[in-house]
Amino acid sequence: MAVTEKSILTRVYVVTAFMFLFAIAVLFKLVNIQFAQGDKYKALAMERTEKMFTIAPNRGNLYSDDGSLLATSVSRYTIRFDAVTVSDEDFRQNIVPLSNALSKMLGKPSSHYQKLLRKAKVNKNRYALIARNLDYSEYITVKDFPLFNKGPYKGGLIIDQKTVREHPLGKIAERSVGYENVDDEGYYSGVGLERAYGEYLRGVQGKRLKQKIAKGQWKPIGWENIVEPKDGYDLVSTIDINIQDIAHHALLGQLEHYKADHGCVIVMETETGEVKAISNLGRTEAGKYYERLNYAVGESSEPGSTFKLMSLVAALEDKVIDTSTVIDTEKGRWKIYDRIVKDSKWGGYGKISVGHAFEVSSNTAFAKMIHNNYKNDPEKYVNRLMSMNLNKKLDLPIKGEGEPVIRFPGDKGWSGISLAWMSHGYEVSMTPLQVLTFYNAIANDGEMVKPRLIKEVKEWDQTIRKFDKEVINEAVCSKETAAKVQKLLKNVVEKKYGTGHGLYSPNFSMAGKTGTAQKNYVSKDPDKLKYISSFAGYFPAENPKYSCIVVIHEPDKSVGYYGADVSGPVFKSVAQKVYATSPLVDEVDMEKMKDERLDKSYQRYYAEAQKNYKQVPNVKGMSGMDAISILENLGIEVEVRGNGKVKRQSVSQGENIKNTKKITLELS
Repeated sequence: MAVTEKSILTRVYVVTAFMFLFAIAVLFKLVNIQFAQGDKYKALAMERTEKMFTIAPNRGNLYSDDGSLLATSVSRYTIRFDAVTVSDEDFRQNIVPLSNALSKMLGKPSSHYQKLLRKAKVNKNRYALIARNLDYSEYITVKDFPLFNKGPYKGGLIIDQKTVREHPLGKIAERSVGYENVDDEGYYSGVGLERAYGEYLRGVQGKRLKQKIAKGQWKPIGWENIVEPKDGYDLVSTIDINIQDIAHHALLGQLEHYKADHGCVIVMETETGEVKAISNLGRTEAGKYYERLNYAVGESSEPGSTFKLMSLVAALEDKVIDTSTVIDTEKGRWKIYDRIVKDSKWGGYGKISVGHAFEVSSNTAFAKMIHNNYKNDPEKYVNRLMSMNLNKKLDLPIKGEGEPVIRFPGDKGWSGISLAWMSHGYEVSMTPLQVLTFYNAIANDGEMVKPRLIKEVKEWDQTIRKFDKEVINEAVCSKETAAKVQKLLKNVVEKKYGTGHGLYSPNFSMAGKTGTAQKNYVSKDPDKLKYISSFAGYFPAENPKYSCIVVIHEPDKSVGYYGADVSGPVFKSVAQKVYATSPLVDEVDMEKMKDERLDKSYQRYYAEAQKNYKQVPNVKGMSGMDAISILENLGIEVEVRGNGKVKRQSVSQGENIKNTKKITLELS
């Protein structure tokens, strides 16, 4: 028995000693956690219950050249309710008046909000959704509602703010305006001016403390931010919304008529290089058009006959020909090795001067001119093209500029027929904006200026940075050569035999060159043969103010595909309407001048509009520019208040249009 008692006592001592050591270990650990690692665990606990969130700043505004908004940041607010922080007494006294106020502003019955709030109170919901997507004025109103006016603690009001980007002019210039996104790692992506000048527009992020509540949700703590965000700078672009609107609708109408795949228009101020309009429209499977891609900047393709201007300038500068040099077009067919160069006119033009060959756009004449004069020294021709910057990108801030292609002898793809094919715009590749930049240089007496889409960066009324005219090449050719080709470009439109004569108007002058390039011409399947129709030039012809290019891809061949027919009318429409709307400083009767400039086709446009609309149309929900265009075309004076889409119109739909002289539009 004694042994047994001794054994039990021993075991008790061992267990007691073990528990004593364990207690010491626990105590040591507690002391270690409290003093040695206390800060670490406090921080970890804090991180799990409270966290610092970044606040996106308001992105800077993007304006047109007259101060109209092209893109702006708008704050949107989400209202939530913390039912736990509100006392029962405050809740009982305020639930009905709060629900009535919410009902009046948001449109749902008061009973809906009473039910929602009571349910949140019963369930002790700390993040109940009340309303989304409120604007600033609505947010300010909600803050003063019963109960909510007691603040985030006593009133349970939670405000979540986010910033969204809006385009007040709707779809006009949407692709050129573009967008910018940022991923979780801080990498920026996007297109257009928004991406190109993001460093100015973004601003600096702020910080705010939030507390973790039920269901993994985070609730802001208090009203104040830890670090206030700094808003981005504003940008003033070169875009003229009047010219942009004209270009957009002229292109859209022609694309729809010819059922084309896509197209673009660019209008540039000759002297400064300021881009006044840039419209890019692509076709959906449903046959609708929208700003799908920036074809004007990013799509490099064979320009066709618009490249004849470059070949002619090169030959004149090298003095291998003059405009009076005679070339035999050989019945419109000229064989070189195993290929045949063809003119669009069956039977050709016989023996004609180089100048006349340009005006009628003879492929055979240009192929013979360049091949025969440079075949023994092809590098001379290519070097001349390169000296005119035709092989270089414009180095635009907008991402995705297409690569120009000017092959050099010995490069892959160069062959014995390359000179002949390059002469009239094949085996070379350029974007519409690159082509226009050269035409603009000719209009500018040889000075090539860089296209520019931004005038200045501003903070309120203070200029942070100004973007001035930038000269790429002081002289792509001599003034003598520029004068010669300027005359020929004018003849293309004015002479009855010129390929652009269908665009001629005695009321205003234009100069330019038609272009019709084949796509998929290596295929022997005629169904796969597509066309690119283009027209590039400037106006007025005598003292150019604007240069313009229109490029339309893959028009329906059964409707038409020649550049003069497909793209030319867009050019004329732009030139005509810009003439009619641009102020001219002169001692003349302006109204009479305007009437004279509006030729019969343009007057028919107004007559047709008046015929179609006998009553005032409903323009609610339309973009401001679209609504203004429709109403002004009906002869109604329009007053606009605000920016964005039409929210209200002062004269209701259905009113007699003859009795309506003026309409006021209120935009959201």
